[in-house]
Amino acid sequence: MSVEEIALQRIRRLFNLAVENIHSDPDLAQRYVEIARKIAMRARVRMPREYRRLICRHCKRFILPGVNSRVRIQQRREPHVVVTCLLCGGCMRFPLRGKSDE
Repeated sequence: MSVEEIALQRIRRLFNLAVENIHSDPDLAQRYVEIARKIAMRARVRMPREYRRLICRHCKRFILPGVNSRVRIQQRREPHVVVTCLLCGGCMRFPLRGKSDE
């Protein structure tokens, strides 16, 4: 197995542990996510999209929808999803249309 595959396996495992522990111990869940980010940076692998969206772009904290973030759909201009971090108040916008629609 290559370094990238091992890194991705560890990142997946750490995020699963973070999701399991977010209710009982939020600080431990945050620590798992910090370790996962460090593994991704050290191995120089891009974190999968589903995990990247669970990290606030502003404060770099672990956010889980319904626990410490709010998710809304906006129809203005282009339809998009707005995820608001309830820890720092930062907003992240993700377009609903794919890049291949044009």
